[in-house]
Amino acid sequence: MDNELMYRLINLKMKQIQRYLIRLGADRDVAEDIVQETIYKGLLYIDSIHEDKFSAWMFKVALNHYYDLCRKKKRMEIPIEDVAAEGNEAPEELFLQKERREEIERVLEDLTPIYKQLLIMKYELDLSYQEISGLLGIRMEMVKTYLYRARKQFQKKYGGLHDE
Repeated sequence: MDNELMYRLINLKMKQIQRYLIRLGADRDVAEDIVQETIYKGLLYIDSIHEDKFSAWMFKVALNHYYDLCRKKKRMEIPIEDVAAEGNEAPEELFLQKERREEIERVLEDLTPIYKQLLIMKYELDLSYQEISGLLGIRMEMVKTYLYRARKQFQKKYGGLHDE
């Protein structure tokens, strides 16, 4: 793969990978470090990575690195993004938004890891079924099936919070 093509691919994917890692639970600095390490590995193995597999390869390397760090820490931390205060929003509305966000984070943490990954890839990163299939190395039909199950599990758990 030529260097210019790799440079363009890296620029396209690095922010997306960083957002994905943050949604999985990495803080911004850790996500940035993982992305840099992934780029470094991409440069090391540039001759052995096929162009059409490069994006999936980068996601996989970043994800594996993140999981390695989590295993070392023995726990994953959930970042709760601060709600940006806009001048025209009431404090009550800001509080409710933050509370909803925290509930969603708790429900996502309760899901099986594959369901959490799929929901984040589909609804946070706006990836297509085909892109998700390529990144995770599973058939597109399985992506659709797992996403259906993930949505059902999410709805059940999220609804259960409000039934109590």
